[in-house]
Amino acid sequence: GPQPSTSNSEGDLLFLLDSSGSVSYYEFSRVKEFMWDLVQPFTFGPRDVQTSIIHISTTPTMEFPFDRYLSSGTLQQAIRDTQQLMGDTNTGKALSYAKEKFFSDEAGARPDVPKVLVWVTDGFSTDDISEPMQLLKDMGVTVFIVSTGRGSYLELSAAASQPPEKHLYFVDVDDLPIITKELRDAILDVIQANRLHAVDITSSSFRLMWPKLLSQETGYYTLEYAPIDDLARKRIKQVSGAHTSLMLSNLAPETTYEVALIPESNVHYFPPQTTRVTTLAEETSPAQVLISESGPYSFHVSWAPTLDSVISYQILYGPLPGNSVKLLEVDGEHNSTVVENLAPNTTYLVTVTAVYKSGKEKSLSAKACTQEEGSKVRHLRFEDMGPNTLKASWDSADGKVLGYRVRCRRQTGPSSVISVSPQIHSVILTDLASGTTNKVCVKPMYKNQPGKRLCRMVHMQPATEAQGYKHRQRA
Repeated sequence: GPQPSTSNSEGDLLFLLDSSGSVSYYEFSRVKEFMWDLVQPFTFGPRDVQTSIIHISTTPTMEFPFDRYLSSGTLQQAIRDTQQLMGDTNTGKALSYAKEKFFSDEAGARPDVPKVLVWVTDGFSTDDISEPMQLLKDMGVTVFIVSTGRGSYLELSAAASQPPEKHLYFVDVDDLPIITKELRDAILDVIQANRLHAVDITSSSFRLMWPKLLSQETGYYTLEYAPIDDLARKRIKQVSGAHTSLMLSNLAPETTYEVALIPESNVHYFPPQTTRVTTLAEETSPAQVLISESGPYSFHVSWAPTLDSVISYQILYGPLPGNSVKLLEVDGEHNSTVVENLAPNTTYLVTVTAVYKSGKEKSLSAKACTQEEGSKVRHLRFEDMGPNTLKASWDSADGKVLGYRVRCRRQTGPSSVISVSPQIHSVILTDLASGTTNKVCVKPMYKNQPGKRLCRMVHMQPATEAQGYKHRQRA
Protein backbone atom coordinates (compact mmCIF):
# COMPACT_ATOMS: atom_id res chain seq x y z
CA GLY A 1 0.00 0.00 0.00
CA PRO A 2 0.98 3.69 -0.15
CA GLN A 3 3.83 4.60 2.19
CA PRO A 4 4.08 7.84 4.19
CA SER A 5 6.47 10.27 2.53
CA THR A 6 10.01 10.39 3.94
CA SER A 7 11.58 13.82 3.54
CA ASN A 8 14.52 15.58 5.20
CA SER A 9 16.87 13.04 3.61
CA GLU A 10 19.79 13.66 1.30
CA GLY A 11 21.98 10.99 -0.29
CA ASP A 12 23.03 9.10 -3.42
CA LEU A 13 21.57 5.58 -3.37
CA LEU A 14 23.07 3.07 -5.82
CA PHE A 15 21.50 -0.35 -6.49
CA LEU A 16 23.90 -3.08 -7.61
CA LEU A 17 21.46 -5.29 -9.52
CA ASP A 18 22.36 -8.91 -10.40
CA SER A 19 21.35 -9.00 -14.07
CA SER A 20 23.31 -12.15 -14.96
CA GLY A 21 22.09 -15.49 -16.30
CA SER A 22 22.27 -17.04 -12.80
CA VAL A 23 19.07 -15.13 -11.91
CA SER A 24 15.70 -16.28 -13.23
CA TYR A 25 13.30 -13.86 -14.90
CA TYR A 26 10.89 -14.31 -11.96
CA GLU A 27 13.60 -13.49 -9.40
CA PHE A 28 14.68 -10.44 -11.43
CA SER A 29 11.13 -9.07 -11.52
CA ARG A 30 10.66 -9.64 -7.76
CA VAL A 31 13.89 -7.74 -7.03
CA LYS A 32 12.69 -4.82 -9.18
CA GLU A 33 9.45 -4.67 -7.15
CA PHE A 34 11.52 -4.72 -3.95
CA MET A 35 13.71 -1.84 -5.16
CA TRP A 36 10.69 0.33 -5.90
CA ASP A 37 8.95 -0.49 -2.60
CA LEU A 38 12.17 0.40 -0.77
CA VAL A 39 12.53 3.91 -2.22
CA GLN A 40 8.84 4.75 -2.77
CA PRO A 41 8.46 7.02 0.32
CA PHE A 42 11.63 9.05 -0.41
CA THR A 43 11.56 12.58 -1.79
CA PHE A 44 13.72 12.80 -4.90
CA GLY A 45 15.64 15.82 -6.14
CA PRO A 46 19.02 17.61 -6.24
CA ARG A 47 18.69 18.39 -2.51
CA ASP A 48 17.00 15.14 -1.54
CA VAL A 49 17.56 11.52 -2.57
CA GLN A 50 19.01 10.48 -5.93
CA THR A 51 18.98 6.87 -7.16
CA SER A 52 20.86 4.92 -9.82
CA ILE A 53 21.35 1.31 -10.96
CA ILE A 54 24.38 -0.68 -12.12
CA HIS A 55 23.80 -4.08 -13.75
CA ILE A 56 26.03 -6.99 -12.74
CA SER A 57 26.73 -8.92 -15.96
CA THR A 58 29.72 -9.86 -18.11
CA THR A 59 30.39 -6.12 -18.45
CA PRO A 60 28.96 -3.65 -15.88
CA THR A 61 26.31 -1.37 -17.35
CA MET A 62 24.72 1.82 -16.02
CA GLU A 63 20.92 1.76 -16.32
CA PHE A 64 20.57 5.50 -15.61
CA PRO A 65 22.63 8.16 -13.79
CA PHE A 66 21.74 9.62 -10.41
CA ASP A 67 20.39 12.92 -11.68
CA ARG A 68 18.08 11.66 -14.44
CA TYR A 69 14.89 10.73 -12.56
CA LEU A 70 13.97 13.20 -9.84
CA SER A 71 10.32 12.33 -9.20
CA SER A 72 8.58 9.22 -7.86
CA GLY A 73 6.58 8.65 -11.02
CA THR A 74 9.48 8.79 -13.49
CA LEU A 75 11.73 6.69 -11.24
CA GLN A 76 9.05 4.02 -10.79
CA GLN A 77 8.63 3.73 -14.55
CA ALA A 78 12.40 3.59 -15.07
CA ILE A 79 12.72 0.69 -12.60
CA ARG A 80 9.82 -1.13 -14.28
CA ASP A 81 11.44 -0.68 -17.70
CA THR A 82 14.79 -2.10 -16.53
CA GLN A 83 15.62 -5.23 -18.58
CA GLN A 84 17.77 -8.18 -17.54
CA LEU A 85 21.07 -8.37 -19.47
CA MET A 86 22.04 -12.03 -18.73
CA GLY A 87 25.77 -12.91 -19.06
CA ASP A 88 28.32 -13.71 -16.32
CA THR A 89 28.12 -12.65 -12.66
CA ASN A 90 31.17 -10.33 -12.59
CA THR A 91 30.34 -8.50 -9.37
CA GLY A 92 33.94 -7.40 -8.76
CA LYS A 93 33.99 -5.60 -12.12
CA ALA A 94 30.71 -3.86 -11.30
CA LEU A 95 32.10 -2.69 -7.93
CA SER A 96 35.25 -1.32 -9.58
CA TYR A 97 33.07 0.45 -12.15
CA ALA A 98 31.03 1.99 -9.33
CA LYS A 99 34.18 3.30 -7.66
CA GLU A 100 35.78 4.71 -10.82
CA LYS A 101 32.76 6.04 -12.72
CA PHE A 102 29.61 6.02 -10.74
CA PHE A 103 30.17 8.04 -7.60
CA SER A 104 31.39 10.92 -9.78
CA ASP A 105 30.07 14.15 -11.30
CA GLU A 106 29.82 12.32 -14.64
CA ALA A 107 27.16 9.99 -13.22
CA GLY A 108 25.28 12.80 -11.44
CA ALA A 109 26.64 12.02 -7.97
CA ARG A 110 27.09 14.86 -5.49
CA PRO A 111 30.37 15.38 -3.64
CA ASP A 112 29.14 16.20 -0.13
CA VAL A 113 26.19 13.87 0.48
CA PRO A 114 26.13 10.37 2.02
CA LYS A 115 26.66 7.46 -0.41
CA VAL A 116 24.75 4.18 0.02
CA LEU A 117 25.18 0.95 -1.98
CA VAL A 118 22.46 -1.73 -1.87
CA TRP A 119 23.64 -5.00 -3.45
CA VAL A 120 20.91 -7.59 -4.05
CA THR A 121 22.55 -10.93 -4.86
CA ASP A 122 21.82 -14.64 -5.14
CA GLY A 123 25.14 -15.14 -3.32
CA PHE A 124 27.22 -16.08 -6.38
CA SER A 125 30.07 -14.16 -8.06
CA THR A 126 32.59 -15.32 -10.68
CA ASP A 127 35.28 -12.80 -9.69
CA ASP A 128 36.76 -11.39 -6.49
CA ILE A 129 34.73 -8.76 -4.64
CA SER A 130 36.77 -8.17 -1.48
CA GLU A 131 39.26 -5.58 -2.77
CA PRO A 132 36.89 -3.36 -4.84
CA MET A 133 34.30 -3.48 -2.06
CA GLN A 134 36.85 -2.36 0.51
CA LEU A 135 37.91 0.53 -1.74
CA LEU A 136 34.28 1.68 -1.91
CA LYS A 137 33.93 1.52 1.88
CA ASP A 138 37.21 3.46 2.21
CA MET A 139 35.53 6.20 0.14
CA GLY A 140 32.82 6.42 2.80
CA VAL A 141 30.17 4.35 0.99
CA THR A 142 27.79 2.48 3.35
CA VAL A 143 27.21 -1.03 1.95
CA PHE A 144 23.98 -2.99 2.51
CA ILE A 145 23.77 -6.54 1.14
CA VAL A 146 20.57 -8.54 0.57
CA SER A 147 21.25 -12.21 -0.20
CA THR A 148 18.38 -14.13 -1.77
CA GLY A 149 20.45 -17.30 -2.25
CA ARG A 150 22.92 -19.35 -0.27
CA GLY A 151 25.87 -16.98 -0.22
CA SER A 152 28.71 -17.45 2.25
CA TYR A 153 27.92 -15.62 5.46
CA LEU A 154 31.61 -15.03 6.17
CA GLU A 155 32.26 -13.58 2.72
CA LEU A 156 29.17 -11.39 2.67
CA SER A 157 29.52 -10.18 6.27
CA ALA A 158 33.09 -9.08 5.42
CA ALA A 159 31.81 -7.25 2.33
CA ALA A 160 28.95 -5.42 4.09
CA SER A 161 29.48 -2.39 6.29
CA GLN A 162 29.90 -3.08 9.98
CA PRO A 163 28.18 -4.30 12.05
CA PRO A 164 26.77 -7.03 9.72
CA GLU A 165 23.57 -7.42 11.77
CA LYS A 166 22.54 -3.92 10.57
CA HIS A 167 23.83 -4.21 6.99
CA LEU A 168 23.41 -7.84 5.87
CA TYR A 169 20.09 -9.62 5.19
CA PHE A 170 19.40 -13.22 4.16
CA VAL A 171 15.88 -13.69 2.79
CA ASP A 172 14.06 -15.74 0.16
CA VAL A 173 13.18 -13.71 -2.94
CA ASP A 174 9.44 -14.12 -2.20
CA ASP A 175 9.95 -12.77 1.32
CA LEU A 176 11.73 -9.53 0.35
CA PRO A 177 8.76 -7.39 1.55
CA ILE A 178 9.43 -8.64 5.10
CA ILE A 179 12.71 -6.71 5.30
CA THR A 180 11.69 -3.62 3.29
CA LYS A 181 10.87 -1.32 6.21
CA GLU A 182 13.82 -2.45 8.32
CA LEU A 183 16.27 -1.87 5.45
CA ARG A 184 14.69 1.49 4.58
CA ASP A 185 15.01 2.64 8.20
CA ALA A 186 18.66 1.57 8.22
CA ILE A 187 19.30 3.56 5.03
CA LEU A 188 17.53 6.58 6.56
CA ASP A 189 19.88 6.40 9.55
CA VAL A 190 22.71 7.01 7.08
CA ILE A 191 21.22 9.67 4.79
CA GLN A 192 19.49 11.66 7.53
CA ALA A 193 22.45 11.70 9.90
CA ASN A 194 24.39 14.15 7.71
CA ARG A 195 21.60 16.67 7.36
CA LEU A 196 19.42 18.90 9.48
CA HIS A 197 16.15 17.08 10.05
CA ALA A 198 13.24 16.91 12.50
CA VAL A 199 12.04 14.03 14.68
CA ASP A 200 9.39 13.63 17.41
CA ILE A 201 7.00 15.98 15.60
CA THR A 202 3.81 16.89 17.51
CA SER A 203 1.14 19.59 17.12
CA SER A 204 3.22 22.07 19.14
CA SER A 205 6.85 20.93 19.00
CA PHE A 206 9.57 19.01 17.17
CA ARG A 207 13.20 18.10 17.84
CA LEU A 208 15.85 19.23 15.36
CA MET A 209 18.88 16.99 14.81
CA TRP A 210 22.05 17.66 12.79
CA PRO A 211 25.52 16.14 12.26
CA LYS A 212 28.38 17.03 14.59
CA LEU A 213 30.14 19.87 12.77
CA LEU A 214 31.59 21.90 15.63
CA SER A 215 32.82 21.38 19.16
CA GLN A 216 32.53 23.38 22.36
CA GLU A 217 35.82 25.09 21.52
CA THR A 218 35.40 25.74 17.78
CA GLY A 219 32.11 27.64 17.62
CA TYR A 220 28.33 27.69 18.15
CA TYR A 221 25.11 27.16 16.18
CA THR A 222 22.45 29.73 15.36
CA LEU A 223 18.97 28.36 14.67
CA GLU A 224 16.38 30.49 12.92
CA TYR A 225 12.78 29.37 12.42
CA ALA A 226 9.51 30.96 11.29
CA PRO A 227 6.17 29.97 9.70
CA ILE A 228 6.63 30.04 5.93
CA ASP A 229 3.53 32.25 5.51
CA ASP A 230 4.79 34.78 8.08
CA LEU A 231 8.60 34.94 7.94
CA ALA A 232 8.53 38.22 9.88
CA ARG A 233 7.79 36.15 13.01
CA LYS A 234 11.27 34.64 12.85
CA ARG A 235 12.68 33.40 16.13
CA ILE A 236 16.39 32.82 16.85
CA LYS A 237 18.11 30.44 19.26
CA GLN A 238 21.83 29.85 19.87
CA VAL A 239 23.45 26.71 21.28
CA SER A 240 27.06 25.73 21.85
CA GLY A 241 29.10 23.73 19.33
CA ALA A 242 28.73 20.65 21.54
CA HIS A 243 25.02 20.33 20.63
CA THR A 244 23.63 18.15 17.84
CA SER A 245 19.92 18.57 18.66
CA LEU A 246 17.43 21.09 19.99
CA MET A 247 13.75 20.87 20.93
CA LEU A 248 11.53 23.68 19.59
CA SER A 249 8.20 24.10 21.42
CA ASN A 250 5.22 26.47 21.72
CA LEU A 251 4.59 26.10 17.98
CA ALA A 252 1.31 26.46 16.10
CA PRO A 253 -0.48 23.26 14.99
CA GLU A 254 -0.74 22.36 11.29
CA THR A 255 1.89 24.95 10.39
CA THR A 256 4.94 24.59 8.13
CA TYR A 257 8.11 26.13 9.54
CA GLU A 258 11.21 27.17 7.61
CA VAL A 259 14.25 26.25 9.73
CA ALA A 260 17.88 27.26 9.16
CA LEU A 261 20.95 25.92 11.00
CA ILE A 262 23.96 28.27 10.74
CA PRO A 263 27.25 26.85 12.09
CA GLU A 264 29.38 29.75 13.39
CA SER A 265 32.99 28.52 13.38
CA ASN A 266 36.29 30.32 13.94
CA VAL A 267 38.16 27.48 12.17
CA HIS A 268 36.21 26.39 9.05
CA TYR A 269 33.31 27.68 6.99
CA PHE A 270 30.23 25.44 7.08
CA PRO A 271 27.34 26.30 4.76
CA PRO A 272 23.94 26.81 6.43
CA GLN A 273 21.49 23.89 6.33
CA THR A 274 17.75 24.39 5.91
CA THR A 275 14.67 22.23 6.19
CA ARG A 276 10.90 22.59 6.36
CA VAL A 277 8.87 20.94 9.11
CA THR A 278 5.07 20.78 9.35
CA THR A 279 3.54 20.35 12.81
CA LEU A 280 0.69 17.91 13.29
CA ALA A 281 -2.97 18.78 13.73
CA GLU A 282 -3.90 19.59 17.31
CA GLU A 283 -5.16 16.54 19.14
CA THR A 284 -8.39 16.86 21.05
CA SER A 285 -9.94 14.36 23.38
CA PRO A 286 -12.26 12.63 23.06
CA ALA A 287 -11.95 12.12 19.28
CA GLN A 288 -13.92 8.88 19.45
CA VAL A 289 -16.22 7.17 21.95
CA LEU A 290 -16.73 3.40 21.85
CA ILE A 291 -19.48 1.37 23.54
CA SER A 292 -18.73 -2.32 24.16
CA GLU A 293 -19.53 -5.30 26.40
CA SER A 294 -23.20 -4.32 26.50
CA GLY A 295 -25.36 -6.43 28.83
CA PRO A 296 -28.86 -6.08 30.28
CA TYR A 297 -27.70 -3.87 33.17
CA SER A 298 -24.38 -2.34 32.09
CA PHE A 299 -22.05 -1.39 29.26
CA HIS A 300 -18.41 -0.39 28.88
CA VAL A 301 -17.51 3.14 27.65
CA SER A 302 -14.03 3.94 26.28
CA TRP A 303 -12.57 6.96 24.49
CA ALA A 304 -9.39 8.11 22.77
CA PRO A 305 -6.92 9.68 22.77
CA THR A 306 -5.80 10.32 26.34
CA LEU A 307 -3.77 13.53 26.58
CA ASP A 308 -1.57 14.93 29.34
CA SER A 309 -3.45 18.22 29.08
CA VAL A 310 -6.71 16.59 30.30
CA ILE A 311 -7.21 16.49 34.08
CA SER A 312 -10.51 14.57 34.19
CA TYR A 313 -13.40 13.16 32.18
CA GLN A 314 -17.10 13.52 32.97
CA ILE A 315 -19.51 10.84 31.71
CA LEU A 316 -23.15 11.94 31.52
CA TYR A 317 -25.70 9.24 30.70
CA GLY A 318 -29.48 8.92 30.62
CA PRO A 319 -32.24 6.93 28.89
CA LEU A 320 -33.84 8.06 25.62
CA PRO A 321 -36.39 9.52 25.67
CA GLY A 322 -36.28 11.10 29.12
CA ASN A 323 -34.71 13.79 31.28
CA SER A 324 -33.06 11.58 33.89
CA VAL A 325 -29.26 12.11 33.77
CA LYS A 326 -26.50 10.67 35.93
CA LEU A 327 -22.82 11.68 36.16
CA LEU A 328 -19.60 9.68 36.51
CA GLU A 329 -16.17 11.31 36.95
CA VAL A 330 -12.98 9.59 35.76
CA ASP A 331 -9.37 10.62 36.30
CA GLY A 332 -7.61 12.10 33.25
CA GLU A 333 -5.13 9.21 33.13
CA HIS A 334 -7.88 6.69 32.34
CA ASN A 335 -9.73 6.18 29.08
CA SER A 336 -12.63 3.88 30.03
CA THR A 337 -15.23 3.08 32.64
CA VAL A 338 -18.18 0.74 33.22
CA VAL A 339 -21.67 2.24 33.51
CA GLU A 340 -23.84 0.02 35.75
CA ASN A 341 -27.31 -0.29 37.32
CA LEU A 342 -29.07 0.32 34.00
CA ALA A 343 -32.47 -0.78 32.70
CA PRO A 344 -32.58 -3.73 30.27
CA ASN A 345 -33.50 -3.25 26.59
CA THR A 346 -33.06 0.55 26.83
CA THR A 347 -31.27 3.10 24.64
CA TYR A 348 -28.99 5.53 26.50
CA LEU A 349 -27.27 8.73 25.38
CA VAL A 350 -23.69 8.83 26.71
CA THR A 351 -21.65 12.07 26.61
CA VAL A 352 -17.94 12.06 27.46
CA THR A 353 -16.51 15.50 28.32
CA ALA A 354 -12.77 16.16 28.68
CA VAL A 355 -11.86 18.88 31.17
CA TYR A 356 -8.49 20.41 30.21
CA LYS A 357 -5.99 22.00 32.61
CA SER A 358 -6.65 25.28 30.82
CA GLY A 359 -10.33 25.08 31.82
CA LYS A 360 -11.52 24.29 28.30
CA GLU A 361 -13.95 21.43 27.74
CA LYS A 362 -14.50 19.12 24.77
CA SER A 363 -17.48 16.74 24.51
CA LEU A 364 -18.49 13.84 22.30
CA SER A 365 -21.66 11.73 22.51
CA ALA A 366 -22.66 8.19 21.52
CA LYS A 367 -25.74 6.02 21.85
CA ALA A 368 -25.67 2.75 23.79
CA CYS A 369 -28.30 0.02 24.04
CA THR A 370 -28.59 -2.43 26.89
CA GLN A 371 -29.56 -6.02 26.02
CA GLU A 372 -32.76 -7.83 26.81
CA GLU A 373 -32.75 -9.76 30.03
CA GLY A 374 -31.58 -13.25 29.30
CA SER A 375 -29.92 -12.51 25.99
CA LYS A 376 -29.34 -15.44 23.64
CA VAL A 377 -26.52 -16.70 21.41
CA ARG A 378 -26.60 -16.11 17.66
CA HIS A 379 -25.98 -18.19 14.55
CA LEU A 380 -25.91 -21.78 15.76
CA ARG A 381 -24.33 -23.88 13.00
CA PHE A 382 -23.05 -27.44 12.46
CA GLU A 383 -20.08 -29.05 10.74
CA ASP A 384 -19.76 -32.73 9.84
CA MET A 385 -16.67 -34.14 11.59
CA GLY A 386 -17.01 -37.77 10.52
CA PRO A 387 -19.31 -40.74 11.12
CA ASN A 388 -21.84 -40.01 13.90
CA THR A 389 -19.97 -36.82 14.94
CA LEU A 390 -20.85 -33.12 14.57
CA LYS A 391 -19.20 -29.86 15.61
CA ALA A 392 -21.72 -27.29 16.93
CA SER A 393 -20.53 -23.63 16.82
CA TRP A 394 -22.16 -20.34 17.79
CA ASP A 395 -21.43 -16.63 18.05
CA SER A 396 -21.05 -15.22 21.56
CA ALA A 397 -24.02 -13.83 23.45
CA ASP A 398 -24.07 -10.21 24.63
CA GLY A 399 -23.22 -9.09 28.12
CA LYS A 400 -21.06 -10.64 30.81
CA VAL A 401 -21.52 -14.34 30.03
CA LEU A 402 -20.28 -16.79 32.69
CA GLY A 403 -20.45 -19.81 30.36
CA TYR A 404 -22.61 -21.76 27.90
CA ARG A 405 -24.74 -24.89 28.38
CA VAL A 406 -25.19 -27.14 25.33
CA ARG A 407 -27.99 -29.75 25.42
CA CYS A 408 -28.33 -32.45 22.76
CA ARG A 409 -31.62 -34.44 22.62
CA ARG A 410 -30.90 -37.49 20.48
CA GLN A 411 -33.64 -39.26 18.51
CA THR A 412 -32.09 -42.52 19.64
CA GLY A 413 -29.85 -42.70 22.67
CA PRO A 414 -29.57 -40.61 25.84
CA SER A 415 -29.63 -36.80 25.96
CA SER A 416 -26.45 -35.02 27.02
CA VAL A 417 -25.53 -31.64 28.55
CA ILE A 418 -22.11 -30.00 28.12
CA SER A 419 -21.01 -26.84 30.01
CA VAL A 420 -18.15 -24.72 28.63
CA SER A 421 -16.38 -21.51 29.67
CA PRO A 422 -17.34 -18.13 28.11
CA GLN A 423 -14.30 -18.18 25.82
CA ILE A 424 -15.42 -21.45 24.17
CA HIS A 425 -17.90 -21.15 21.29
CA SER A 426 -18.01 -24.73 19.96
CA VAL A 427 -18.37 -28.34 21.15
CA ILE A 428 -18.05 -31.79 19.56
CA LEU A 429 -21.21 -33.94 19.67
CA THR A 430 -20.68 -37.72 19.29
CA ASP A 431 -22.81 -40.89 19.15
CA LEU A 432 -25.37 -39.38 16.76
CA ALA A 433 -26.96 -42.28 14.93
CA SER A 434 -27.06 -42.22 11.11
CA GLY A 435 -30.42 -41.21 9.66
CA THR A 436 -31.66 -39.63 12.92
CA THR A 437 -32.89 -36.07 13.62
CA ASN A 438 -31.53 -34.52 16.82
CA LYS A 439 -32.24 -31.28 18.69
CA VAL A 440 -29.32 -29.11 19.85
CA CYS A 441 -29.83 -26.09 22.17
CA VAL A 442 -27.26 -23.56 23.41
CA LYS A 443 -28.03 -21.34 26.41
CA PRO A 444 -25.79 -18.54 27.81
CA MET A 445 -25.43 -18.40 31.59
CA TYR A 446 -25.42 -15.06 33.45
CA LYS A 447 -24.80 -14.17 37.09
CA ASN A 448 -28.45 -13.53 37.96
CA GLN A 449 -30.24 -15.90 35.59
CA PRO A 450 -29.75 -18.01 32.44
CA GLY A 451 -30.22 -16.42 29.04
CA LYS A 452 -32.61 -17.53 26.34
CA ARG A 453 -31.70 -20.72 24.56
CA LEU A 454 -31.24 -21.05 20.80
CA CYS A 455 -32.25 -24.45 19.34
CA ARG A 456 -31.84 -26.10 15.95
CA MET A 457 -32.76 -29.52 14.54
CA VAL A 458 -29.92 -31.34 12.81
CA HIS A 459 -30.36 -34.42 10.59
CA MET A 460 -27.63 -37.06 10.28
CA GLN A 461 -27.32 -38.52 6.79
CA PRO A 462 -27.88 -42.25 6.37
CA ALA A 463 -24.70 -44.29 5.92
CA THR A 464 -24.01 -44.93 2.19
CA GLU A 465 -21.21 -46.43 0.19
CA ALA A 466 -18.58 -43.92 -0.96
CA GLN A 467 -19.39 -42.97 -4.56
CA GLY A 468 -16.90 -43.88 -7.23
CA TYR A 469 -15.72 -47.11 -5.59
CA LYS A 470 -16.86 -50.70 -6.09
CA HIS A 471 -16.25 -53.58 -3.76
CA ARG A 472 -14.02 -56.18 -5.35
CA GLN A 473 -14.64 -59.77 -4.31
CA ARG A 474 -11.59 -61.61 -3.19
CA ALA A 475 -10.54 -64.49 -5.37
